Amino acid sequence: MSTQHKSDTMADYVAMRRICKTFNRDSLNEIRLFQNFNLEIPKGQFVAVIGSNGSGKTTILNILCGSVPIDSGSVSVNGKEISRLPEHQHSEFIGRVFQDPSKGTCPQLTILENMALADNKGTRFGLHFGINRKRIPYYRSQLELLKLGLEDKLNLPVSSLSGGQRQALALLISTMTPIDLLILDEHTAALDPRSSENVMELTQRIVGEKKLTVLMVTHNLKYAIRYGDRLIMMHRGGIVLDAAGEEKVALQTKDLTEKFNEISLEDGN
Repeated sequence: MSTQHKSDTMADYVAMRRICKTFNRDSLNEIRLFQNFNLEIPKGQFVAVIGSNGSGKTTILNILCGSVPIDSGSVSVNGKEISRLPEHQHSEFIGRVFQDPSKGTCPQLTILENMALADNKGTRFGLHFGINRKRIPYYRSQLELLKLGLEDKLNLPVSSLSGGQRQALALLISTMTPIDLLILDEHTAALDPRSSENVMELTQRIVGEKKLTVLMVTHNLKYAIRYGDRLIMMHRGGIVLDAAGEEKVALQTKDLTEKFNEISLEDGN
């Protein structure tokens, strides 16, 4: 199996090049995670990322979202260098769905108010936030995509929704406005098995309909194999497995567990 994959037909849409990142520099707890790390993702590709704790998979997401600065290197999305932008500007073109369902929505607001806020992302508000009533039919049509009956519960507080419903709503509102990249940060990890399956099926449908570029971190090996166009395994700040196309289709769960075991033996565990 290859350890790196690059598209020969599409320009790199998301590019992390020569990334160096050290945590707790010059201390007893210093960790050199990335040393000249590279990752390129073509436009429209759905990439699943797996790896053990501390492998660097979540740090990749945090660097892309601007919450973790890099020491050196470059990060670009859709041709735009973003590594020096403040974190809040990253949200203008990157959507993120977190593991905790409560992080992607405002629980004290209604479904309608949450959707209106998402619809006006990047817009400055005055002293009073208003809802454009002409947009309500659109909000209903978007909620119908979830197939959860929420289109008839617009005035329901989001805090009253189940975890699966809230995560489905978070996924929807993160993609309501045009974005260059969708980041899924273990977005089914806190859900029960049935809700997880529903959210993953919804993810596949929304990604396909909107032709999104996606980076999904997951601990679920079955989902990593079943969903997406490409699978990456991280270990100690490097890519140890990179499979796409027919190579990814041929992967089975046992292939990934064997790779994890191989890595564990190399580390002396």
